[in-house]
Amino acid sequence: MIEILATLSASAAAGMRIGIPLLIIGLLQGSNLWSQVPILSHISPPILLGCLTSWSLIELFGSKKLWGQRSLQLVQLFMSPIAGAIMGLAVANATATPNWLIALIGGLLALVLQLVQVGWFYRLRGLPLWAVFLQDTLCVALVLFAFGAPWQGGLIALILLWFAVRSAKQWYDWYWQKSKKLGVRS
Repeated sequence: MIEILATLSASAAAGMRIGIPLLIIGLLQGSNLWSQVPILSHISPPILLGCLTSWSLIELFGSKKLWGQRSLQLVQLFMSPIAGAIMGLAVANATATPNWLIALIGGLLALVLQLVQVGWFYRLRGLPLWAVFLQDTLCVALVLFAFGAPWQGGLIALILLWFAVRSAKQWYDWYWQKSKKLGVRS
């Protein structure tokens, strides 16, 4: 059970940012940089360190402006399921659950959280700066919780999933109220 909560925590972090969680997970392994991480273990550590550091900086600084949020969302929307699957597999390497199931759950959770971010971005016409800072902080905390306190990290990931479901219902109600006011029928 703890491994599944750790997987949810790590995958939720990948649903918010891509480079930062992958960079942190590699650095937490010490001198073995990504040697235990599926897929990434086949890439040279210095090249991977350079790429993930660069992408993390782009995510950190680019997400603070409207045009940066819009550009990053395109990449993150397509890459978050892959990053979520990698993060899930990296955390849950000693579980009896099949790897394909862990990768699927991790990738889907990351995709759902990324879709919620995109939805809020377009509904609010850009994310407020406080929300972006909250995402950055929560992303780092979820990766650290995945290793140090998986119970708490998994609980936060489940709360984020609940928030995603509530957001979808709110958007659905908002859309139907708006279409009723405009007189549009489906």
